[in-house]
Amino acid sequence: MSVQQLSLPTRAVAFAALPPLSLYVHIPWCVRKCPYCDFNSHEMRGGVAAQGDTPALDPSLEADYVAALVRDLDESLPNIWGRPVRTLFFGGGTPSLFSAASIDVLLSAIRARVTLTADAEITLEANPGTFEARKFADFRAAGVNRLSVGVQSFLPANLKALGRIHDDAQARSALEIARANFDNFNIDLMYALPGQNLAGALADIETALEFSPTHLSAYHLTIEPNTLFHRHPPVVPDDDIAADMQEAIEAKLARVGFVHYETSAFAQPHRQSRHNMNYWTFGDYLGIGAGAHSKISFPDRVLRQMRWKHPREYMEKAVTGAAIQQEQEVGVKELPFEFMMNALRLTDGVELRIFEERSGLPLHVIARELKEAEAKGLIERDHLRLRPTLKGQRFLNDLLQIFLG
Repeated sequence: MSVQQLSLPTRAVAFAALPPLSLYVHIPWCVRKCPYCDFNSHEMRGGVAAQGDTPALDPSLEADYVAALVRDLDESLPNIWGRPVRTLFFGGGTPSLFSAASIDVLLSAIRARVTLTADAEITLEANPGTFEARKFADFRAAGVNRLSVGVQSFLPANLKALGRIHDDAQARSALEIARANFDNFNIDLMYALPGQNLAGALADIETALEFSPTHLSAYHLTIEPNTLFHRHPPVVPDDDIAADMQEAIEAKLARVGFVHYETSAFAQPHRQSRHNMNYWTFGDYLGIGAGAHSKISFPDRVLRQMRWKHPREYMEKAVTGAAIQQEQEVGVKELPFEFMMNALRLTDGVELRIFEERSGLPLHVIARELKEAEAKGLIERDHLRLRPTLKGQRFLNDLLQIFLG
């Protein structure tokens, strides 16, 4: 069935209440661009050495970018008036390149303009090699209450193959600093790496667990277009070995009490990433910063935006009130696929009522698609909940294709 054949209403969407709202702040610079990365990140120029030779951005560039972010937020406020912000995420790039003082300025500016809920989850992404104990204590003092540390691997050969700037000793040191300052932190790991075997993949998991993280992300290395790895592909484990790695990682983390709640995400009970859960349950988010994306619902429509991608161009545009490069309304016929593309990554699925609440459409518009997916053994459902089966999780693209056509 094609998207055009969906039995959708001719009227616009209608929300009884708007979805929950998150704020995303993109900080686009890295010390060095990793060969697998397809995010909007840019190798920094004119970096200066901070205390302990920790890389840092030029202070004037940092100040200019902060000013652009604040102006971007100011221009965005009419779209979110009166709506509380439940989570805030500083992503990149490498946000930990920023000084704690700049993060403090940004948080103060955000609090002055929007209502951050009293229990708001405020996450900052950080990479080993940018860690310095005093700086991370200051991040915590500024209001950051969750850290996400991009370790990727603890084995020197793997780190070299991935083009990471840190070594295994720096990875361990970074996690000691994270644990000392944050009682809620995530460790990012990757598997199916060049030259990696099953024992090596599990060794990374076991080492990460030594630091008692509340959350682990284990991503299968994928070769993305427009990356150095795409132009010069490394030799990686075949699909069968990668599947063995995935199953072994899932089993290991289940044995130590981690909940596998999303395709690549594992958490201690009640420690799921609230920010990412808002994405996966099709909540709203305002994204500011170079290349940031937004999805904002109004009573009768859903709007998507994208900011200018290059940092310099973004800063020039943002300070004049023109940070948005693209803006379009999400078509009614696109909403079911967009919802499922997120929700079906959740291993326990979603309540059926969430579809109507977050898409603004009645459930019957996807009745045929749900029936087909169920007949193929890709989902299971009752009168309250929809969830992917184990087969549906393993063949997620096939499952999503049903809703795309």
